[in-house]
Amino acid sequence: MPIAQNPLSVEVTLPREDVALLTVEGYLDVDTATEFQHHLANQLHHGRRHFLLDLSAVPFMDSSGMNIILRVYQEARDLPGSVHIIGPTPAVRRILDLTGVSLTVPVSATVDEALALVDRQTDPEAPDASPRP
Repeated sequence: MPIAQNPLSVEVTLPREDVALLTVEGYLDVDTATEFQHHLANQLHHGRRHFLLDLSAVPFMDSSGMNIILRVYQEARDLPGSVHIIGPTPAVRRILDLTGVSLTVPVSATVDEALALVDRQTDPEAPDASPRP
């Protein structure tokens, strides 16, 4: 069996009980998307509702990776929950912008920024929930 040309590394941490932070490293493409999907499905199975996807170490993503993100976005939305993309590389950000994914799935610069968005979504009465000018 051939060794994968571009292995994917996914580290899962839990900043909160219902929040999974998936730190992805490597190419997110047709060869690795299934592995990424398994990590997300496992977290859904364990009751996570909010997904923070750190893509700062992903130099390339194709439509397979985008489809996984959009699929988990749809599933999380139905819970209700959320998906946030964190720190995409310029090449990945360009793909997200060109395809309109960044209009649907919020993109944050940092984990803390994404967690603040989760807080605003889960507690509409929070002071930070008001729209900013």
